[in-house]
This record gives sequence, structure tokens and C-alpha cells, in this order.
Amino acid sequence: MSTFHASSLSHSSLLFPSPIIPVFFTKHGNIQRSGFVLFASLPASSNSSQSTSSSSNVLLIAKRSGNLRAKEVPDLIHESEIKLVGQHNGLPTKEEASPNLDKRCSRLRVQDLVERIKVLPTTQRTRIVDILWTDGGFQTLSDFNDLLMALVTADELELAMKLYSNLSCYGLVPNCWTFSIMIRCFCKKDDLSEAKRVVDHMFENRIQPSVATFTVLINAFCRTGRVQKALEVVGIMGQINLEPTIQTYNCLLKGFCYVGKVEKACDLLKSIKKSSTKPDIYTYTTVMDGFCKVGRSDEAFELLDEALEMGLTPNVVTFNALFTGYCREGRPLEGIGLLKQMKDSNCTPDYISYSTLLHGLLKWGEIQAALRIYKEMGGIGFPVDERMMNTLLRRLCRRSREDEKMVKLAYEVFEKMKSGATVIYSCSYHLVIEAFCTGKDADKAMVNLREMVGVGYAPKMITFNNVIQALCADGKLEEALSVLVLMQQGSRIPSKISFNILINEFNRQGRHLGACNVYCAALKVGVIPEREPRGYSTQRDALI
Repeated sequence: MSTFHASSLSHSSLLFPSPIIPVFFTKHGNIQRSGFVLFASLPASSNSSQSTSSSSNVLLIAKRSGNLRAKEVPDLIHESEIKLVGQHNGLPTKEEASPNLDKRCSRLRVQDLVERIKVLPTTQRTRIVDILWTDGGFQTLSDFNDLLMALVTADELELAMKLYSNLSCYGLVPNCWTFSIMIRCFCKKDDLSEAKRVVDHMFENRIQPSVATFTVLINAFCRTGRVQKALEVVGIMGQINLEPTIQTYNCLLKGFCYVGKVEKACDLLKSIKKSSTKPDIYTYTTVMDGFCKVGRSDEAFELLDEALEMGLTPNVVTFNALFTGYCREGRPLEGIGLLKQMKDSNCTPDYISYSTLLHGLLKWGEIQAALRIYKEMGGIGFPVDERMMNTLLRRLCRRSREDEKMVKLAYEVFEKMKSGATVIYSCSYHLVIEAFCTGKDADKAMVNLREMVGVGYAPKMITFNNVIQALCADGKLEEALSVLVLMQQGSRIPSKISFNILINEFNRQGRHLGACNVYCAALKVGVIPEREPRGYSTQRDALI
């Protein structure tokens, strides 16, 4: 039977190294109730002799009070080689589908176990702790700590707290690692007063918290903007001669920047550089981000140069802070140069890099540069979200009023949006239709007007009139009249301008009867056009 080590747990934190201690669960005790049990085997202990290794240790998620049935166990658990077995006289019966159950289940990891607990109904998760207590608990504190840490890492905080509350029932006494895990648990719950009480309890019991434990608490205070409380914790560290690590300082720097105290963050950075603690790239990135958020991107860039001189390698987060700063300050074109510097330093821009830059270019009207970045993103395979796609489309359409070449580019973006199932906003449709009308492409304008109505948008009157004007300019009166029909279908009454445009075009083509019909139609809906059918001097003559 293979042995499982806690080093395989993904604690996801640099502050808490994983203890290399074998993990196991206690032997299965007799359960005198009939029903089904979830049967998972793990090795007894790294210290167990070969003679006792054949005796399986199990974690039972049992059917208690008839609540857990076989059909209710999630499919994920079945697929992960944990099988349901029948039970007779308190002993598991032969498992027909899996003769090598012990061999397969020995590969089960604590992390896998926690993931399977997560898919259970909420009402049944807490019962697992009761079952552990009923079945004898844990043989060592290390086993308890490993499961507790796995639960906290997986954000199963309520279950972790329930497990911790049963610690005395298992005959175990918490150590520094146990308290550190619970401090992390309370910090994740944003219950910082309780986390502080755990620290006080450690001092009362003459257990000194580690620097990593203090750093978790400091980070939690800074994350919620309570920097003064974080500084108090740093003061406690000084009283017991514990030197903060660079991770501790980084948390403080982030806290200062979070509450807008960038000058204090800068002063702390200077102090760090004078001390024996060496700043890392995260140190510089944090202060740079603080400068960029208050409109001091030039000072942030100076810090980047300083970090490079120290031999530190900027990462994508470092550059992204500068992109954000330049775009906030209305200097998005400087982001183009930064993008090139980023590539030259072998730091690959990510989606946030490109989308931040594109957003800034669009916001400040740098359409040509925005179009280049947009195409570059498409070439890499980065998607552009619908909000920015609509913004780009509108900017191109507005620019087409001055530059007809932009109409073609707008149409390309528009077609890509439709083919990619991107939601096109109502205001975008209005500007696209206007651009087609300005670009003398009345047919496309009409097609998109119908499409706009078809998706449920209500076009503005000016949009209807633009299409009527464009069709009349092409001499397509019948199509122009169909716009009136489209308006009527949407319970819209054409405006005086709509009728004036049509009457003018009928008159221009010498189709006086048609002009008269349009004039009469206007009067019927209560609109008196300013243009009259040619050959009729009065409204009365037109009606005779």
C-alpha cells in the first residue's frame, strides 16, 4: 500500500510551508446501524509496522438517520474510485465491482477527499466531523492539522471551524501550526477580531507565533484598509524580537497604497532598502501601482528603472500597473512604447495588458492606434469584450463623418461582431446605419435598419430619416416608402421631415401623383408637411 505525504497538498501560500508528515485516518470502528457507507482507505501511519499495514484505515461518510442514500451520492465521488458497499451486522460486505478497493483507495489524497466533501450537500458536510469523532478521531496532531489546512485552503471554513472545535474530543492539544491555520481561517472569514484573539491565546499559553502567522494577520488587516491595526501587529513582532520578512513589508506597502497613503508607502520602501531586507519585484510593483492610481505614473516608471538597475525582473503585473496609470492620465500612446519595452524584455503581455491599453486608446480617441491593438489582439487570440467592441465600432463610425475610409473599417468590425455572436448595442446600430448612409451605401443601411428592428430595438426617428434620405438620394423611392411601413409596424408616426424628404424626391422625379399620395398620408396621421406636391398650390387643391 503506497504512502501519502502531506507535501502533495496544495496549500497555495508561500507563507505556510507544507509539513512532510504522513497523513492517515483512524481505523474503522463498528457501526451497528445498517445502511450504506462511503468507504475510503488510507495507510495507517508512516510508523506502522508491516504486520499491521494490512488493516485498512477508513473515512466513513455513513448513512446516519436515513439521510444519505446511494443514489444521492454525487457522481463525482463514484467516478473517483470510491465505491458504495453494503453493510451487514456492522461490517462491510464484499464489494463486487472493485476487488482491489484497498489498492485503488490508497492513492486517495487529502486534497481529493476535500474536493469530494465539497460536492456533498451542505447539510451532510458537517456530519463528516461527527463521523470522524465517532470513529475514533486522529492518531496524531499532524494528521489533524493536515486535514484542517486542506479544508481552509479549499474555503470550507465552516467545516474547518467545526473540526477545530472538536479537537479536544480527539484527545489532541493544538500546537503553533494548528493556531496558525485557524488564524488563516478567521482571516479568510474577515473575522479579524477572532484571529487577533487566537494570537492573544497563543501568548497566554506561551506559544510564540511565527513570522508567517503574523504576516497572515497583517495582510488581512491591510486588505480591509485597517493599516493602523496592521502596524500594531508589527509592533508586537518587534517586542518579541521577530524581524518582518519582505512578504510582511509587502503587505504593509499594499495596505498604505490601498488607503491612498502613497507617500508613506514610498517612505517605507526607502527604509526597506536601507535595511538588511532586500526588496523584491512585488515590493516595487506594489508602490508603482499606488503611484499610478493617484496620477503619478512618471514616478512609477522611475521605480521600474530602479528595479531593473537592482537586477530585478519585472513581471506582467508590473507593466500592467503602468498601462493603467498611462490610460487614466490620458497618455495611452505611451502605453504603445511600454508594450514594445515589455516584449523586448521577454515579458509576454497578457489579456489585461492589451485590454487596458485598448480601453485607454478608445477612451482618449486614439482610433488608429486602437485599431492596431485590436487587430494584434485578434492575431494572438485574445477576445475583445463586447463593451470595447461596441466602443470601437462607434468611434470608427463617428470618424467616418470626416474620413470615408473609416466606413469600410467600421463595416469589417461590425461584421466580425455579428459573426462572433457579440451583442451589438442600440447606439452602435444607430451609428453604423448613419455611417452607411454617409458612405452612400443605402442598401446596407436599410438591411441593418430591418435587422435592428428585428432584434427588438426601437430606432430613433433621425435614424429612420437618414435611411429615407439615403434611399431617396439613390432614387429608390419604393424602398424609401417601405421605411414608412417599417415605422408603422413599430407603432411609430413618421415625422414632418420624413414626409418632406419623400415629397421632395417624388417632385424631383416628376411623379406628382405619388407626391400627392404621400402628402395625403401625412395629413391622415395628423402631420402637415412643409413641402407640397408640385402643381398644387394649396392643401385643398391637393385633396381635390
